[in-house]
Amino acid sequence: METLQIGRAQLTWLNGGVNYLDGGAMFGVVPKPLWSKKYPVNERNQIELRTDPILLQLDGKNYLIDSGMGQNKLTEKQIRNFGVQQQSNIDVSLKQLGMTTADIDAILMTHLHFDHACGLTKPTSSGYEPVFKDTPIYTSQVEWHEMQHPNIRSRNTYWKMNWEPIVNDVMTFLDELEIAPGLKMIHTGGHSDGHSIITFEDGVDCFIHMADIMPTHGHQNKLWVLAYDDFPVTSVLQKEKWMAFGYEKRAWFTFYHDAYYRAIQFDQDGNRLNVLERTRDID
Repeated sequence: METLQIGRAQLTWLNGGVNYLDGGAMFGVVPKPLWSKKYPVNERNQIELRTDPILLQLDGKNYLIDSGMGQNKLTEKQIRNFGVQQQSNIDVSLKQLGMTTADIDAILMTHLHFDHACGLTKPTSSGYEPVFKDTPIYTSQVEWHEMQHPNIRSRNTYWKMNWEPIVNDVMTFLDELEIAPGLKMIHTGGHSDGHSIITFEDGVDCFIHMADIMPTHGHQNKLWVLAYDDFPVTSVLQKEKWMAFGYEKRAWFTFYHDAYYRAIQFDQDGNRLNVLERTRDID
């Protein structure tokens, strides 16, 4: 597991699963000859994507950013359609750190699409139950409403089994919420109407978790957004705003989906200062 210290915050990437999605869908209207230079693609036009939650340890608290693909939640058809090669092993990752799910103090959900939220619940003989019992789960108010009342497009990714067991644990916010000194969740919209990013500032140290408005290093271009985005123009505008902020701060940009980099620090011109690569032999 890769670890990164940023000011008071320590980040550790857990094993939340891996899937392969169509590269064209992941880069929207960008022509393949352009995006394929930035991110590897296989012969089926698919790109490898992680779904790895980030353990954020700060001021004696253990936070989890998103929850992974889950375990034993998907049908054979879903596994095939979503190109799932591996499901979550968060329990194993936490055990290697001397922890269990009971040690997680809060979960910060950037949004609630299945590949981020399936790890919140698990199947039982009588249905589903929370993986993180009696643990606060933070998400935007807009996202939580969308999760419970999906439209004809979003119902394919907002599933009852991921939200019904956790209704008593969810805590929502409107525009911005400070979780701890310097640590904020900020509603951006874009990828989904309720999508949020996470920022952390500690003096000169800073990281920005852009979640799915910048899911991989290949999406650094502010105009490159996903075909999956419900509001792509909003994604572009929010990327422009927060990438400029991050460049000015020389922030680390952290990734949930990137199969090659865990985090990249950029300078004021958007050039790489430092990188944290994913160890390719951990699976």
